[in-house]
Amino acid sequence: MDLNVIELESLIERCLNEDVGTGDLTTESIVSAGAETEAVIIAKEEGVIAGLPVAEAVFRRVDPFVVFSALVKDGDRVQRGQVLVETSGRARPILTAERLALNFLQRLSGVATRTARLVELVAGQRAVVVDTRKTTPGLRLLEKYAVRVGGGRNHRFGLYDAVLVKENHIKIAGSITTAVELAGRGAPHMIKIEVEVEDLAGVQEALEAGADIIMLDNMTPAEMKKAVELAAGRALLEASGGITEENIRAVASTGVDFISVGALTHSVKSLDISMLLR
Repeated sequence: MDLNVIELESLIERCLNEDVGTGDLTTESIVSAGAETEAVIIAKEEGVIAGLPVAEAVFRRVDPFVVFSALVKDGDRVQRGQVLVETSGRARPILTAERLALNFLQRLSGVATRTARLVELVAGQRAVVVDTRKTTPGLRLLEKYAVRVGGGRNHRFGLYDAVLVKENHIKIAGSITTAVELAGRGAPHMIKIEVEVEDLAGVQEALEAGADIIMLDNMTPAEMKKAVELAAGRALLEASGGITEENIRAVASTGVDFISVGALTHSVKSLDISMLLR
């Protein structure tokens, strides 16, 4: 898993502090300290799995000696009722870690499943499905990892690694041309400049200003097709806004290079996964 180990450990520590606090009152009251158990984690619906290394890290943070045997790997498509993980060890830590481990696994698998579905719908087209910054606070790296597991690609990770000139920037600058010029002066020379536009006049101005990437915000497929013809390869084009399973194929068929979908992370349904004791 390509996630910084220190960042992951820090995140898990914060989440455990939130959930467990000073102790698991219920488990510590009912389960003896020396009790041992075996459990399985199962999928209760079909989907694409993501987050197994995170779930394992949660269990091991609570008990380094827990046995965690994954029977599938991130990126695998699983069926309802399929066993994903077998775990065994001291009962108290397993029960204490259960909810947080499942929360991560369910959320990330939901993101991966949704992404895989949209990627499947644009198969054969040049367009690449990408995410946005509309992520759960504190979980951006994990959710963007899940997008990659599902076959999508990542847009910028934050405000620090790419320039995206949006509507409000343009209003303050006065025009697309001025905004692009100012961004070009202020950003490192290796950074590409992307501009959000709402119509074909904006596409033309962005092209003339030298934008590297143009985001077509809430345009119809017909407008996007005209934008592709207008750009003629002079800039990469990204479709954004209102993308659904019903229209993504039509959007991809216009010839755009990227399709960004905020719903991959901001309103995705978690995959139904649970843990059962044997």
